[in-house]
Amino acid sequence: MDKQAKIDWLSTHFLEEPTAGARELTSFWHQDEDLQRILDGFSENTISNFPLPFGIAPNFMINGKVYAVPMVIEESSVVAAAASAAKFWLPLGGFHTEVVDTVKLGQLHFRWSGTTERWQALFPVLEKRLRLEATHLTANMEQRGGGILRLDWLRKAEIAPDYYQLRVSFETCDSMGANFINSVLEQFGATLQQWAISAPELTAEERKLQILMAILSNYTPDCVVKAWVECTMEDMQKTLKTGDDVRHFCHKFETAVNIAVHDPYRAVTHNKGIFNGIDSVVLATANDFRAIEACGHAYAARDGQYRSLSRCIIKDDTFRFELEIPLALGTVGGLTKLHPLAKMSLQILGQPSARELMQVIAATGLAQNFGALRSLVTTGIQAGHMKMHLQNILIHFGATPAQIEEAKAHFADRTVSFTAVREFMAQYNIIH
Repeated sequence: MDKQAKIDWLSTHFLEEPTAGARELTSFWHQDEDLQRILDGFSENTISNFPLPFGIAPNFMINGKVYAVPMVIEESSVVAAAASAAKFWLPLGGFHTEVVDTVKLGQLHFRWSGTTERWQALFPVLEKRLRLEATHLTANMEQRGGGILRLDWLRKAEIAPDYYQLRVSFETCDSMGANFINSVLEQFGATLQQWAISAPELTAEERKLQILMAILSNYTPDCVVKAWVECTMEDMQKTLKTGDDVRHFCHKFETAVNIAVHDPYRAVTHNKGIFNGIDSVVLATANDFRAIEACGHAYAARDGQYRSLSRCIIKDDTFRFELEIPLALGTVGGLTKLHPLAKMSLQILGQPSARELMQVIAATGLAQNFGALRSLVTTGIQAGHMKMHLQNILIHFGATPAQIEEAKAHFADRTVSFTAVREFMAQYNIIH
């Protein structure tokens, strides 16, 4: 079916009002037909577009450079919290970041009938052959400073007695590198299969080799970036609201972070807040937020218990709040140049390299975490969140623009809740 036929089929069989439903789906098509064709090509069975807000968090000073950070997210108060944290830390030196390493990983899984000792003896020569026969795939990446870093073989009898694995480390420079990594791994599989058939040094029993699968790993614990903020309590006092006790705030903040370090029930929500910031920029730059999330959560549990990705240290009257997280990103290839707003996001950020983008995204995650925790240990999270959510509730009740302004004035010094907004609307005879 073409796209219109798909919509007609869906509307007829699954929508309560087929004509109105089809009209609504087509209303979200982009008016630029060429751009719509690009969007349609991103995925399969595309019938419409699903818009999300594209926002900006200004005043992010990162390593002495000021950024306006693009964020794509639908949740109320996330952009506001990140922007507020950026503004808070701006006079205190901003955010500091450091890329630890940028190693990405792939795995070739296979079964082989030989012994561990025999494989260990054969592997040095085999590794040379694997690298040589993948040269046609790696040459361009090597010219850019990347390529295959190392090959490690593993045997895990707990999976199967004859199970082996090649774990391959890659440097993919400014590309996320998924297609490059998978292509190299599949070539390794073909080389390994041919080696098992033709290598004269193998016995008949050792020729039994079965490739299971070749695929990158989204767990990249050596593709890590650090971000931190740091200042004396005396300097922080100047940025806090008048009357706030800086020591009380800092130690309460530290305790809140330590709870997330040791209690997984809190840690999940705590880290979700970090990913509110991280995912927003990952989406805005057309990177893979599912891979980033999966890797980050695995990293949070790397010692066997799920923990906070951030830490807070108070020492000698100095407050330090830090984040360490793996971020496998790209600024070339994929959708980074195909999606017009992703392209614009990178332009807004000054056309960063993948390493620089890692640092911007880590700082945004830390800012979001700071903003959320600051609210939690002071005014509470709902006051600010519901203020930002007020307009969504009003739109739900069908409020007009003038009525929305009336409601904002009404709730300026009142607690916002769904029930309170309903009562306000009923009071003004807006709903019954």
